[in-house]
Amino acid sequence: MQRFILSCLLFVQLIPVSAQQRTDPFLERLVRSKASPALLRVLDKPDSFHYQLIYTRIDRDKQNRPHFHNYYLHVDALDYFNPASTVKLPLAFLALEKMDSLARYGVDKSTPMLTDTAYGGQQIAHTDTSSAEGLPSLAQYIRKIFLVSDNDAYNRLYEFLGQEAINRRLQQLGYPDLRITRRFVPMTEDENRHTNPIRFERNGLTLYQQPAAYSSFVFDFSHPVLIGNAYYDRHDSLVHSPMDFTRHNNFPLADAQQILRSVLFPASVSPDRRFRLSPEDYRFLYQYMSELPRESAHPRYDTAEYFDSYTKFFLFKSGRTPLPPYIRIFNKPGWSYGFLTDIAYIVDFEHKVEFMLTGTIYTNSDGILNDDKYDYDQIGYPFFKEVGDIIYRYELGRSRKYRPDLSAFRATYE
Repeated sequence: MQRFILSCLLFVQLIPVSAQQRTDPFLERLVRSKASPALLRVLDKPDSFHYQLIYTRIDRDKQNRPHFHNYYLHVDALDYFNPASTVKLPLAFLALEKMDSLARYGVDKSTPMLTDTAYGGQQIAHTDTSSAEGLPSLAQYIRKIFLVSDNDAYNRLYEFLGQEAINRRLQQLGYPDLRITRRFVPMTEDENRHTNPIRFERNGLTLYQQPAAYSSFVFDFSHPVLIGNAYYDRHDSLVHSPMDFTRHNNFPLADAQQILRSVLFPASVSPDRRFRLSPEDYRFLYQYMSELPRESAHPRYDTAEYFDSYTKFFLFKSGRTPLPPYIRIFNKPGWSYGFLTDIAYIVDFEHKVEFMLTGTIYTNSDGILNDDKYDYDQIGYPFFKEVGDIIYRYELGRSRKYRPDLSAFRATYE
């Protein structure tokens, strides 16, 4: 632990000192009062572990309308964490939104989607052995994103949307600090600005063709972000200096919580902050955001590797015990460079309990990034499990004037 604390002193962020950190005494007291000694050691060192947590209490009124109260623990938009796969969440929503706008061409999310190449670093995608038809589609990519956090699926959504369109739409929705700059494959900044030509075909007939695109979007990279004391570059060479995250993706925790809420509870946000999704889109998302790998027929997964909690950090991640059938977690996690993050809505249908938890933590005791040696199992996953347990037990015990009707979130799984 001492070695971890010393190395984390090298977590350097060359950005203005934040006056925006939010901590609610209620949440801090609640978590600390129930915390184990191991969790308390983490909670006592926010500057080392860079943890942030948002607990969203949900109370229903007589008409079953949800009312939200957010409680924060060390939440700071200027305390950078690498969002990793959590950025797949808004891209899935944006991709369905765009697909609905193309309905006049006779395409939908299940139409075969063939990706070609037109620039350096790009890769074709004309087949998908995980699908029932053996062909790629937007629906299949989104399924894989939520079931196992598939990186190639994210790349294909990024290419379908285009870097410029992604960021302009996110700004329009009210998220100016949310920044998506890259695929999850080694590419230069220039290559990430270029996206592939794409065809939607059925029975040999091209229904819609999207040309290659170039992004001229201007990002704000004026605040350098340097992390760690060394890192391995793309050539597996050790570089003895902090890793530069200035031009990486950025997804502030409060934005993540708000985006998930806007899709789970669209009526709770103003119309200008809602994704343009159809009732069918919502049903599709609710199913695959909560479905477990063992419940999927296409794709089919090896459940020894992709166990129930593979992408469910809160409550269950530190063990491989099957999730109780009455609990569903609608979420998107991410893990990379020692950062663990999860954006979750948790439902207990049996006890009529619902709440949101959104959190992140940094666990990298050797201070070296990209070496695949992180403290996920020792510190990160136990942090999520125990915090989730504490909030869940609190929710089980607190009184509610009106019990929620949670039927909107029930789904039929494969």
